[in-house]
Amino acid sequence: MRESFFRQVYEVVARIPPGKVVTYGQLAIYLGSPRAARTVGWAMTSVPPELDLPCHRVVDRAGRMAPDHVFGGAAIQRSLLESEGVGFDAEGRIDLDEHLWAIGPDSVGQIVA
Repeated sequence: MRESFFRQVYEVVARIPPGKVVTYGQLAIYLGSPRAARTVGWAMTSVPPELDLPCHRVVDRAGRMAPDHVFGGAAIQRSLLESEGVGFDAEGRIDLDEHLWAIGPDSVGQIVA
């Protein structure tokens, strides 16, 4: 179960367009497991490097960066997002009204179970 869920997370993350972000909870809801935001986080910390996923585009529900042990620190994640045109407020949070990606069948396609 966990491996297939992780694979589904990776399939969606691979499709997040530059300049957009998704939240852990948003991914969990889209994948049919609304209480699995933490599991999405575990999936993100377990991404095999060879997948070369845009993991920096996954943030918490308030638009904050991942914990410091991920990406080499929040500053690196922020730099990657800023290079894609993602804007931040005075508290360092992403403007989710502008940059949140609306995950849907038209944007992701069929998820393989």
